[in-house]
Amino acid sequence: MKNIKYLIAGIFFGIILVKSQVISWFRIQEMFQLTSFHMYGVIGTAVITGIISVQIIKRFNIKTIAGEPISIAPKTFDKGQIIGGLIFGIGWAITGACPGPLFAQINIGFAVVAVTLLFAIAGTWMYGVLKDKLPH
Repeated sequence: MKNIKYLIAGIFFGIILVKSQVISWFRIQEMFQLTSFHMYGVIGTAVITGIISVQIIKRFNIKTIAGEPISIAPKTFDKGQIIGGLIFGIGWAITGACPGPLFAQINIGFAVVAVTLLFAIAGTWMYGVLKDKLPH
């Protein structure tokens, strides 16, 4: 019962994904065909919200619920990020799904997305196997 807050947050997040239409295969296809601003607006809003949130966390030294300091590790650029981003984007365009809304899509009846979920899990597993052999 102590983790019920995560279940509630997940349900709330799923409702937001459904209501904002970001789980819609049609909306995703519109984005990749450059025929609608809807998804770009949602993604842009998320990026701006993230930037503001990180700045607030840093400026006011906000801590976790458990009282631990929040630290954000510095990021370094790697050419693998470009390759990974391209693979991710191609998969997103082909399937009409990305990892965030997969469960919401399955929950509202898009059962075929379960195949995408299986391949997302397989891809994550494959990355774990190959991680040390990939170029840095």
